[in-house]
Amino acid sequence: MNLALVGYGRMGREVEAVAARRGHVVVAVFDPASRGGRMKRRLDPAGLAGAEVAFEFTAPQAAEANVVALLEAGVAVVCGTTGWPLASCAIRTAARRSGRGAVLAPNFSLGMALFSEVAAEAARRFLAAGGYDPFVVEFHHRGKKDAPSGTAQALAAAVAAAGGENREVVVGVPSGPVEPGAVHVASVRAGHETGTHTVGFDGENDVVTLTHRTRGRAGLALGAVLAAEWVRKRRGVHGFDRVIADLVRGGGRT
Repeated sequence: MNLALVGYGRMGREVEAVAARRGHVVVAVFDPASRGGRMKRRLDPAGLAGAEVAFEFTAPQAAEANVVALLEAGVAVVCGTTGWPLASCAIRTAARRSGRGAVLAPNFSLGMALFSEVAAEAARRFLAAGGYDPFVVEFHHRGKKDAPSGTAQALAAAVAAAGGENREVVVGVPSGPVEPGAVHVASVRAGHETGTHTVGFDGENDVVTLTHRTRGRAGLALGAVLAAEWVRKRRGVHGFDRVIADLVRGGGRT
């Protein structure tokens, strides 16, 4: 499969390495910080060189426009940029008009996708029992630009939905007391941590926590490449959960 990279930071380089191991070829690279060579500073549809799927890992302010441009150029997209609203009417319109597909997700870890399902099921049980306050804590390196992470926000939304009753999600330092049963989301930025997310349920007599820790970007890159293989011949806009569902249904082949 011929691939394009839009953004050639740490994730872009990791995706290229994983894609090569799976027999794919990167035919175009776009990065605003590029300095010559094979990379182009601006996304130019004419320079996609026959790419079938493009990976978009850039900055929140550029993501939507990049994804729309790629779809309009007839290229399927896997976008992992965080810090912007993934539910975009412009992207859905571009996907419909082009007949191409896009997978948009804040996290492409297979383990995180399965962890999210486990956390949602735990929330259904603990919050149905009553007496437990749910929370999400995430820890990333000091250079991460968005806080809380897109993954933490998605986990909090899943916990809130699983608990029913339109539970409130409180992000960051609360302005006052947090209401019982609200989902509090807290962030830590320090050092070089790749990514740790904890979902907890705190009760009067005990506390239960579930934790997912990323060991490196290779797992995220593998998930992104699997998403590219999945979306190449599909239409419409999807989440990574659709990719995981098909992967699990197919016996977990990677």
